[in-house]
Amino acid sequence: MKLFGTDGVRGEAGSFLSAEVAMRVAMAAGIYLKRKSVTNKILVGKDTRRSGYMIENAIVCGLTAVGYDVIQVGPMPTPAIAFITENMRCDAGIMISASHNSFEDNGIKFFDGHGDKFSSDVEQKIEDIYFDDEKIKEAQVTGKEIGKAKRIDDVIGRYIVQLKNSFPVEMTLQGMRIVLDTANGAAYKVGPTVLEELGAEVIVLHNEPNGFNINDDCGALHTKELKQNVIKYRADLGIALDGDADRLVIVDENGDVVDGDQLLGALGLFLHENGSLHGRGIVATVMSNGALEEFMQQHGLKLFRSNVGDKHVLEIMKKEGINFGGEQSGHVIINDFAKTGDGLVSALQVLALLIAKKQKASQVLRPFSLFPQKLVNLNVQVKKPLDEINGLDIILKDLDKEHVRHLIRYSGTENKLRVLLEASDEKLMEKRMDELITFFKKALNG
Repeated sequence: MKLFGTDGVRGEAGSFLSAEVAMRVAMAAGIYLKRKSVTNKILVGKDTRRSGYMIENAIVCGLTAVGYDVIQVGPMPTPAIAFITENMRCDAGIMISASHNSFEDNGIKFFDGHGDKFSSDVEQKIEDIYFDDEKIKEAQVTGKEIGKAKRIDDVIGRYIVQLKNSFPVEMTLQGMRIVLDTANGAAYKVGPTVLEELGAEVIVLHNEPNGFNINDDCGALHTKELKQNVIKYRADLGIALDGDADRLVIVDENGDVVDGDQLLGALGLFLHENGSLHGRGIVATVMSNGALEEFMQQHGLKLFRSNVGDKHVLEIMKKEGINFGGEQSGHVIINDFAKTGDGLVSALQVLALLIAKKQKASQVLRPFSLFPQKLVNLNVQVKKPLDEINGLDIILKDLDKEHVRHLIRYSGTENKLRVLLEASDEKLMEKRMDELITFFKKALNG
C-alpha cells in the first residue's frame, strides 16, 4: 500500500502527511464507514505534537464534508481512543499520532466501533477510495447533510475509571514509589493521576508538552534520565511511556531496563498462575527472543508468533482465543482491559505482579535468561525488495546452516532496514551482523 504502513498512515507532517492528504484520507474513511454506519459519529483524538492542530482540523473537514458528525477529545493516549470509541458508541475512532517518532512526524490510526484497529483489508479499501477522484467528488454532501463537530473535554474520566478497573480491587499502591516518564506526550495528565489515585508516590518526568518536545530524549526510547531518577529517589519501579502511551518500558529498582520479552514472559506466567490466561499460550512477534518460547514451553504454554505490529499480534490472539500478547518493543495487549497496546494498563499489571509476589522488580521480571540477540536499524535511501538483492539468498542459507536465526525487514513507518540476528554463539552472531551491515550498506546505499 502507498499510504498505510504497519500502523496507519505516518510520515513527516506538512510533507508526506499534508493537510490535503489528511483531509482526503478522512473523506475516504468516511465514505467506507458510511456503508454500515450505526450512529454517524466518529471520535478524533491526538497526542501533543504541534502538527496535530493542522491534521485534526483537516480530518474534521474531510469527515463533515461526507456527512459525518465528529467528536473531538483533544490529547489522549491511543488506547484511550480505542476504549472511548466503543464506550461512546461511535462508528469509528481516529488517533492522530506518530507514536514514538519525533515531533516532525505525525500519523493517523483508525479504530472500528469495537475499538479494534482496522485490518489490512479495510485499510486497502480505504486507500482505493482515496485514489478514486470520482468517488471522493460524488460523496461530498451539501445543505443539511453536512456533518457537525463538537469538542468534549471531560472524557478522560471514563478512561481513568477503565484503567483503575484493570487493577485488582483488593490491592493498593500505598507505600510504593514510582518514577513515571510520560515523554511529554498524550498521557502527561492521565498517567500520574491514575497512579496517585491508586495510592502511589509518583515522581513525574517530562510532563510539560510544548508541541515540539514529545519523545525528545525521553520516554520509552530514551530511558537514561528515568534510570538515574529511579536510583536517585530509591524508587520501586520506573515506567516510561512513548508519545501516545501505547507502549511502555520498565526500569527495575536498580536502574536497569527490563527486556520486553522477559516482561512478556513474567506477565504471561503471572496471568496463567492466577487463572486469567486464556488459550494456553501467549502471542509475540517474529522479533521475540527464542528463550521466551522455551520458557513458555517449560510451563506447558505455547508461544504463537505474528508479524511485526500490535494489530497483527491481536489478529493471532483472536484467532487462537488468547487474551495476552505483545511485542518486545513494549506494546503489550491485555485483551481483558484493552483492545490495543496500553502502556498504563500493562504498567498496572506489572505493579500487581510485584505486590502479589512480594518481590522486587529485579527478581520477578527476569524469569529466564535471553539468547544472544542483536537488532540493528540501518538508514536506507530506497526500499529495494529483499528478493531482488543479489547474493542475499546465499547469505541467508549460510546463516541457517550455522543455526543463526535471522529476521530482515523494512520498517513500515521509516526509511530503515531492520536486521535481527539471534544465536547461542554470541561471537558468531556479532561477526555475521558486521558482515550483513557491510553488505546492506553497499547494496542499498552504494
